[in-house]
Amino acid sequence: MPGLPFKKAVVATICLATFAYSAPAGTLVASAPSSTPTAPYASENPNGMLWTEQEDITPEPIRGTLGATILGPQNVPMDLQNADLLAPPSTDSGTVGNAKWPFSLSHNRLQTGGWARQQNVQVMPLATEMAGVNMRLEAGALRELHWHKTAEWAYVLKGSMNIATMNFNGESFYDTVNPGDLWYFPPGVPHVLQATADLAEGAEFLLVFDDGDFSEDSTFSLTDWLSHVPKDVLARNFQTTVDAFDRIPGKELYIFPSTPLPKASSPQGNAALPYTFKASQMPVTPLSGGTVKIVDSTIFNVSTTIAMAEVTVEPGAMR
Repeated sequence: MPGLPFKKAVVATICLATFAYSAPAGTLVASAPSSTPTAPYASENPNGMLWTEQEDITPEPIRGTLGATILGPQNVPMDLQNADLLAPPSTDSGTVGNAKWPFSLSHNRLQTGGWARQQNVQVMPLATEMAGVNMRLEAGALRELHWHKTAEWAYVLKGSMNIATMNFNGESFYDTVNPGDLWYFPPGVPHVLQATADLAEGAEFLLVFDDGDFSEDSTFSLTDWLSHVPKDVLARNFQTTVDAFDRIPGKELYIFPSTPLPKASSPQGNAALPYTFKASQMPVTPLSGGTVKIVDSTIFNVSTTIAMAEVTVEPGAMR
């Protein structure tokens, strides 16, 4: 019969309604189970570091009742530096990409007059936006004129540096930077670096590049270019004789001892924006538990892709 399904639905609805109205008051609530936690309460364990790298111990991967001793070979100094990796807090869940890299594990490029070692995505895949180079120059040594497709930001660690550049407008720039000072070169701007003799040992500095794929071994250096261009082409380019290039290096020098950089000027004048920032002379902002200096493009105008926060944290304080 065509109307049968509709009648069944009406009867079922009436039955359900009758059951609901005839149930004793409070029956549905009273029959619910008592409340219980759906997950364990947060642990009261502070999960503090189990040791510091200064302690004279042999660290073991044990935290409370978890873990066991190491039976095989062990790198004790490395384990002392990484307590929360060897014996992680009980709150750890899963893995996180390596967020630090010691330059002590980087290959070091040794040169006459200094060295350079780097970190990029090859050794720290997580760092896709930045790469770093730690460089040392003896007094008077040059990091020869070079350029690259990434921007270069630098922080002077020790000693003093003379830097020189010429931008795309042909404008020149020359300055001396000291510990705590910065420099920045936009992509493609050629530059040369030289350690002064203010410190007998020379200088050391940290370079940061705004691309994790950057490699210091792939920069475009002047001596490398000269060694690959036919001498007759060089002679025509520089409007001189071929024998003027008889004593050019046969390969890239990269770092080498040199006489002091001349303070050359350009017919186009000096660069409108300075490529250095004297952060060492900048006052700190005092905070509860430390201090901070912040340098970004609002005060170091040419540095458009990299900013700095120099933070000091007092013992026991927290960032």
